[in-house]
Amino acid sequence: MNNHPDLRGVHLPVATPFSDTGEVARDLFASNLSEWLAHPIAGVVIAGSTGEAPLLSQPELFDLVEIAAPIVGGRNLTVGTGAEATRDVITANYEVAKRGATAVLVRSPYYYQPAMKPGVVRDHFLRIADESPVPVILYHIPKFVAVELVPDLVGRLVEHPNIIGIKDSSGDIHNLGALVEACGDRGSVLVGSGALLYAALEAGAVGGILAVAVIATHSSCALYDAWRVGDHAQAGAMQERIGPLHKTVVVKCGISGVKIAMDRIGLFGGTPRLPLPLADDEKIETVEDALKTAGLGVSSEAF
Repeated sequence: MNNHPDLRGVHLPVATPFSDTGEVARDLFASNLSEWLAHPIAGVVIAGSTGEAPLLSQPELFDLVEIAAPIVGGRNLTVGTGAEATRDVITANYEVAKRGATAVLVRSPYYYQPAMKPGVVRDHFLRIADESPVPVILYHIPKFVAVELVPDLVGRLVEHPNIIGIKDSSGDIHNLGALVEACGDRGSVLVGSGALLYAALEAGAVGGILAVAVIATHSSCALYDAWRVGDHAQAGAMQERIGPLHKTVVVKCGISGVKIAMDRIGLFGGTPRLPLPLADDEKIETVEDALKTAGLGVSSEAF
């Protein structure tokens, strides 16, 4: 297909801000987007794991896309539409495409895990790809979704002209390398771990969808830009900066940690949606120490 977006670069799986009453804070979401888009990011991802996708209703999802589309402009706007029922994914894909999405990010269904044999999963994705008005990016996140997208299956899926690649959040560089090999020139691989961005680019990934880039946008983009021009010393220095942030804030502290970090650097993070817990004092201190070590804060230069 000729409408494939260019996936090269750093994509932000943006957080979803909520008001004190628990509703989506539309104005604050728009304000955050404007701040992020001041950086040379490749695009944003709405309703990824960092965006609390499982806790959003479909109307909220569609509203977020409507808010984001005119702000994102000509850059990539990818939307997480994964669901348990194939028909629900298909419906969501149509709705987000109408509102300006340029691609969709789709996880495997997993509730009926014993039934999710490779052939069943293959048919699920092929049906979605057949009917999606925008290209499909597969989402491999074994930490949360117990039905894995193994390289052999992915290699067969990217033969479909409307499946353009995969986000690999396994955190395993060897698995990512196997996905790069399986995709060949038919699909792009995006890394989901900020601790592996440099290594993933060296292994053949075209970029990343990185939670750490939500709070270290400048450094993440600087890493990619340095790697692209062959400045491996600078790329390595930026990896040393964002790697600990990924491990401490994203992995150890989770959604509430990312949102605390956003608050501390001048964005609006706020609280996660229930049942996700609030950050306790120990977690807040951990996040603040990690930001200080990385040189990030409201008084610092661009986050």
